[in-house]
Amino acid sequence: MSNKDTNNPEEESLKDKVEDILDEAIEEADNKDSEEKSSDSEEDGVSEKDQLKAALEKEKDKFLRLFAEFENYKRRTSKERVEMFKTANQDVVSAMLPVLDDFDRALNEIRKAKDKELLKGVELIYNKFKETLRAKGLEQMEVKEGDSFDADIHEAITQIPAPSDKLKGKIVDVVEKGYKLGDRIIRFPKVVTGK
Repeated sequence: MSNKDTNNPEEESLKDKVEDILDEAIEEADNKDSEEKSSDSEEDGVSEKDQLKAALEKEKDKFLRLFAEFENYKRRTSKERVEMFKTANQDVVSAMLPVLDDFDRALNEIRKAKDKELLKGVELIYNKFKETLRAKGLEQMEVKEGDSFDADIHEAITQIPAPSDKLKGKIVDVVEKGYKLGDRIIRFPKVVTGK
């Protein structure tokens, strides 16, 4: 029992200290409550002001997000519109390529006939047509005999024995011209390669 008695005074003194600390904390809390109640009218104004500031910040943030979302929407629709015009333009220009090919063939035949006036008239129409398509973004791909064959930009329609060793694995003849619209190939040049 003496052990209990010796431990009890220490435990009791520890309990007393804890109770004293708790009592002091409770008194401080009560004092703060009474001070807050007396200055309640001042605090309502400040807390209301803080609430208004918080609401304003929230609305500003909401507005900025909505504005950014609208800007992204405008940019996206503008980009889609440009892509749509390019695609629509591509369809029209692609449809005109056979007409351009026919003009090339007609000019070759008229040159053989040696009719200068007819050649001059057809060349005027051909150049006007070609310039109109160029203004819309059409570019002819430069491919000639002796160029290296590249499967990414050329379409090989056949392979023949090379007339010389220099033309092995290279382009021997261009059967149909290729065209680009901007950076995009809309018709690959059809070529004959040498083996």
